[in-house]
Amino acid sequence: MLSRRKTSTVTIGSLKLGTSCPIRIQSMTDTPTSDVVKTLSQTKELITAGSELVRWTINDHQAAQGASEVITRLRSEGIQTPIIGDFHFNGHTLLTKNQKLAQLLDKYRINPGNVGRGSQHDDNFAQIVKIAVEYGKAVRIGVNWGSLDQELLTELMEHNAKSSAPKDFKEITREAMVQSALRSAEYALKLGLSREKLVLSVKMSGLQDMVAVYQRLAAACDFALHLGLTEAGADIKGTVSSAAALSILLQQGIGDTIRVSLTPQPNVPRAKEVEVCKELLQSMGFRYFLPSVTSCPGCGRTSSNFFQYLAQDINNHIKLKMPLWQKQYPGIEEMKIAVMGCVVNGPGESRHADIGISLPGTSENPIAPVYIDGKEFKMLKGECIKEEFIDILETYIEQRYGKEGV
Repeated sequence: MLSRRKTSTVTIGSLKLGTSCPIRIQSMTDTPTSDVVKTLSQTKELITAGSELVRWTINDHQAAQGASEVITRLRSEGIQTPIIGDFHFNGHTLLTKNQKLAQLLDKYRINPGNVGRGSQHDDNFAQIVKIAVEYGKAVRIGVNWGSLDQELLTELMEHNAKSSAPKDFKEITREAMVQSALRSAEYALKLGLSREKLVLSVKMSGLQDMVAVYQRLAAACDFALHLGLTEAGADIKGTVSSAAALSILLQQGIGDTIRVSLTPQPNVPRAKEVEVCKELLQSMGFRYFLPSVTSCPGCGRTSSNFFQYLAQDINNHIKLKMPLWQKQYPGIEEMKIAVMGCVVNGPGESRHADIGISLPGTSENPIAPVYIDGKEFKMLKGECIKEEFIDILETYIEQRYGKEGV
């Protein structure tokens, strides 16, 4: 396991964040929160997929009332996943006028750039924090460069202009991001919020900018940090950009919660961003959610596409059986399976896995050796290779992870 940056332990509802805790996955609904049915449905979808915190937009009184009803329904069904209220511009008013919501939410998200201008900035910010203190709620101070505090940026720009060695605008923007988070955090502490209730984030949409500001923020404080590349984009672009940015920081031990912000696509579940988070954490060895399947990319030797279908079938089989396996077989999440397409890397990869199969490539004998725990177990051939391999897999799982095997 890679080492983690030491941070304060943070409690959000019944969930704990911090160095000794797993890196948590967060997501956000895109339904109107005033629509109780849609918000409840999508929230459950995200939770089922693995989101451990769910954030909702709360932008008006109808959304506040809807949020209260959805949380009440979730709790009545025994679902205790922390719910975060995302407030911009009018959070101080909404929380003051909707005391039930203030009590039901587990965490408030405040954007320092959107709480007001001039003297109202500190007053509105303080109003939200004082409510959080009163009800024992956590707060995320979420700075975003698309809505950066312009008064702070102007202050830093004016100071920079007087310097004998002025910095460029990008560097001042990065510094303003960090200063906005740190100054807001210190003010929240002065208002009575404990360190155990405070999370910071400094989201940017440029990968190098985002990495740089998080590195700087992590070096300057020990607050828990929520990571995210904001407005990452859709599909492959959003997935790759987010994974690249988050993996750099996670590898350095930075980050206590993560979110992959993907632009929604027609007919693609919102939970896709949760699946990306899970794959990222598992690929880096921070957490395990499903047995991993190492499979061959194919080349000129793999003239048959059978290995492609077998790899797909094994992955589908795992997803189908996982709800049951998780209850019956503790530790199965860390199992490694190999489905390979020819003799070049097939036997070696299969030996490295807990269980693997090496299918024949072009001009190879039409047999498929199965390896278990590094040793050749059986040769398969004929029309029923898939069914036989799944039977062997099921038997292996029962023997290794069942009560008698543990």
